[in-house]
Amino acid sequence: MIDVHTHILPGIDDGAADWEHSIKLARAAAAEGITGIIATPHHYDGKYSNDAETVKALTDELNGKLIELDIPVRIQPGQEIRAHNDLIFNWQAGKLLPMGESSYVLIEMPSSQIPKTMEQFVHELRLLGVRVVIAHPERNAEVVQNPDRLAELVELGAYAQVTTHSLLGGFGRGIEKSAWTLCRRGLIHIVSSDAHNLEWRGFRMKDAYERVEQELGPAWRRYFERNAQALWNGRSITDQPTIPQPTAKAAGWSKIKSLFGK
Repeated sequence: MIDVHTHILPGIDDGAADWEHSIKLARAAAAEGITGIIATPHHYDGKYSNDAETVKALTDELNGKLIELDIPVRIQPGQEIRAHNDLIFNWQAGKLLPMGESSYVLIEMPSSQIPKTMEQFVHELRLLGVRVVIAHPERNAEVVQNPDRLAELVELGAYAQVTTHSLLGGFGRGIEKSAWTLCRRGLIHIVSSDAHNLEWRGFRMKDAYERVEQELGPAWRRYFERNAQALWNGRSITDQPTIPQPTAKAAGWSKIKSLFGK
């Protein structure tokens, strides 16, 4: 498994507090079957400003420690970049990192609303050959109230990443409902943990993928897994999964069950 949104680097945001916690997170990831992690510390969110060089240096150092400790997880650098007025300028100036070696960048919106400039960011970055991945839109109040607003951004070329804890009810029933609504509408393209710590914000990737398979079917699980792997490898992710059509027998049984409210 690949996890493309985490806060595993030590001491630079509200994720891993120090090297000990970073190593513990890496061990937990390996135990869950995660082999690749993109480190995405907060950037430009009003509290943290983790420049590209610092992130890359810490990523290299963490990879060195994981090799020494024989922990079978590798890290790539990235940032969770809060949408801000100078975003395009900062990208062109080389101050921002893509997600690993890909042409995708992880953008976080405020929890209360979609910034008025979000459409501009998606459009202008796409002209620069960069695609926006919107972090956890299911936790954005405007998207929760009106999922069509996310659909408009996806139509412009954005992608969206849902958090494992949202799918599993860790942020409450309302956000859980929002997460599954967006998934069923085809507005989610990647599942990631947004892991911060082992106490209450761990990975839970395996649990989330199992729930996806249960709720949406194995084709959706494979779709999310392939997109994360593609991003890790620097390839293009897929807009929509190929979902097999139900057989006539299965479709008929579904119709019968619906008549009885099952």
